[in-house]
Amino acid sequence: MKKLSISEKLLIFSAFISLVTSEVMWFMGYEMDAVFIGLWVPSIIGFSIYLKLLKMNNNV
Repeated sequence: MKKLSISEKLLIFSAFISLVTSEVMWFMGYEMDAVFIGLWVPSIIGFSIYLKLLKMNNNV
């Protein structure tokens, strides 16, 4: 398995933090805010995939 770059690690970490923050807010009673934060997770992961595809195309 190839090593992850620093930017990939940061994006994975930020997606994980968004997920955890969303779950904590949900259980604290801030349902609408938790859903808003929770929607960031797939966006961050999608952006990470986009950057990975750009990197692959530049290496070809």
